[in-house]
Amino acid sequence: MTPSRDLKKELRRQALARRDGLDAAWRARAALDLAGAAAEIDPAPETVVSGFWPMRSEMDVRPLMEALAGRGARLCLPAILDRTTIVFRAFLRDAPLIDMGFGTQGPDATAAVLDPDLMLVPLAAFDGRGHRIGYGAGYYDRAIARLVARGRPPRLIGVAFDCQEVARVPEEPHDMALDEILTESGLRRFASTL
Repeated sequence: MTPSRDLKKELRRQALARRDGLDAAWRARAALDLAGAAAEIDPAPETVVSGFWPMRSEMDVRPLMEALAGRGARLCLPAILDRTTIVFRAFLRDAPLIDMGFGTQGPDATAAVLDPDLMLVPLAAFDGRGHRIGYGAGYYDRAIARLVARGRPPRLIGVAFDCQEVARVPEEPHDMALDEILTESGLRRFASTL
């Protein structure tokens, strides 16, 4: 492993331990409060927004997704196709969900595949420059790179708790920086995107 990968692994471990230490009832209240950010995110009607089904102690974005749908957004969730690829399938309120592994769920193969215009991105850690540490599999980095290569760069909003911020994320060539981060403290835009 390279020194930056070793450091990322350690920063991931520390940030996830802090997140896991948050009170479950407090996390649930923070997730409900997050829905208030829908007005500030302010997607245009019919904007395709990818969310995610929360796993472990992640911020639950389902209330926010519901609020964004109420503002006219079309929702989708990631679906794992294989060990390297995710696609984003349309998420409809009454559609069945299937196990996607890792304790998460998503629409089955009958759901339409959509290209997100705006992505709510899960993460393990982030820094004040918009760099993120994912969970190590690179699914989101590859999915974002595919969208960029097709001329459809999405707006990237990382979703985390404040306690997941680290001083500096080591950068690797494949890493995709976030445009914004949404935590219980609100929506923060990074200087590089202004």
